Amino acid sequence: MARLVLKFGGTSVADIERIRVVAAHVKREVDAGNEVAVVVSAMAGTTNQLVDWCKEAAPLHDAREYDSVVSAGEQITSGLLAIALSDMGVPARSWLGWQIPIRTTGVHGAARIEAIETDAMEQAFAEGRVAVVAGFQGIGENNRIATLGRGGSDTSAVALAAALNADRCDIYTDVDGVYTTDPRMTPRARKLAKITYEEMLEMASQGAKVLQTRSVGMAMTHQVRVLVRSSFDDPHAPELVAATNGNSDLPGTLVCDEEEIVEQELVTGIAYSRDEAKITLVKVADKPGVSAAIFGPLADAGMNVDMIVQNVSEDGSMTDLTFTVSHAELDKARAVIEAAKDEIGYQHLIADGDVSKISVIGVGMRSHTGVAQKMFRALADRNINIHVISTSEIKVSVLIDAEYTELAVRALHTAYGLDGEAA
Repeated sequence: MARLVLKFGGTSVADIERIRVVAAHVKREVDAGNEVAVVVSAMAGTTNQLVDWCKEAAPLHDAREYDSVVSAGEQITSGLLAIALSDMGVPARSWLGWQIPIRTTGVHGAARIEAIETDAMEQAFAEGRVAVVAGFQGIGENNRIATLGRGGSDTSAVALAAALNADRCDIYTDVDGVYTTDPRMTPRARKLAKITYEEMLEMASQGAKVLQTRSVGMAMTHQVRVLVRSSFDDPHAPELVAATNGNSDLPGTLVCDEEEIVEQELVTGIAYSRDEAKITLVKVADKPGVSAAIFGPLADAGMNVDMIVQNVSEDGSMTDLTFTVSHAELDKARAVIEAAKDEIGYQHLIADGDVSKISVIGVGMRSHTGVAQKMFRALADRNINIHVISTSEIKVSVLIDAEYTELAVRALHTAYGLDGEAA
C-alpha cells in the first residue's frame, strides 16, 4: 500500500463529466489499496471569471476580499468531486485550506505555505476516507483566506505530499508527460520517462508550462517524487490498472532525484519563452553604483530581471548595458528606468519586445564540454543571430529574434540528438 497525493488541474475538472472521470482515476488507486488525498483546481475558466468580477466591482479592490472570491472555484470543485466519489462507493470528504489547516503568509494573492497541520487528514486516512482538498488556498494572518498565486494548486499538492510523507505526488494534466521540447512545435519531440528536479526546474523557469516553477522547487527541497501524467487517459484501461497495481512501468514522466536516473543524457530538453523583452541602455558611465541605480528601482517596482550583459568601451569610461524583463512589464520597466535617468546617467534607451529566449538544459552538461559551442554552431548554420547569452551549470540560454523561435528550437532539438519518431 502506498500513500499518494493526486492533483487535477482545471481542464481535468472542466465539467461534471470530466469530474466523474477524475473520480474513476481516484477509485482505481483506492481499489489498489492506496491511501489517497486529492488536490483540485477550479473548473476551467472559473478563476478567470472570478478575477474579472473582482475587477468589474472595483479596479482597486481589497486583496483580502479578492482572495475570498477567487478561492471559491476550488471549493466548488472539491465538493463536486467528493460527491462523485461517494456516488461511486468511495468514502470521501472535501477540505478547504482553512479546515486542514494550511498555514500561509499574509501576502494575499501570492501567499507562501509556512506549515500544514495533518492530524485531521491522518484521521481521515485511518477511517479509509479519500481527502479531497481545495488547492491554491490556505489561511493567512487574522484567519483570512489567502491564495498562492496562479498555478498554486501544483504547489498545494507538492506541499501536502511533503507534509503527509507521501510516496508520490501525481500531477494529472492535459498532457501525458514531460517532453524534450514542445511537441506542438517539434513533431519529433520525445516523452521522457524520468527527469531530474534540477532539469525540470530549469525547464519550468525557462518557459515549459507543464509544472509551476515554485512547485518543482518545493519538490526538490523536500524530495517529493512527482509523476506528470494525463487525466484524459481511460481510467479503466488495462495498462493503467496494471501500472497502478505495480505490474508495469508507471505512465507519464517521473520527476525525481538524479540518483534515480541510471543513464543521463548530455541534453535533456529544449525550452523556449516568447514572454521576453530586451532593454539596452547606451553609453552608461562605467562607475561604482551604476548597476544599483539601474536594478534597484526595478526591484522596488516588483520586476524580475533575467539576462544581463555589459559591454565596456575601449577606454573603460562608458558601457552599454542590456537586460531582459517579461514582455508584459516592458512599458513599466522603461518608465521606471526613464524616471531614474538623471541618477543612472545613460545617453539613450533602446527597447525591443520582439525577442524570444531559447534554452538548452541537461545535468549531463556538468561533465561534458562543447555544449554551448554546438548550440552556437547550430544557430549560426541557420543565420540566427544571438543578442544575449547566459549560462548556468546545467543550462545555456540565448536571446534571439522572435521570428526564428520555431526554427531555432527544431534545429537545436536535432543538433543534440533528441529527435524521435515524428508524431
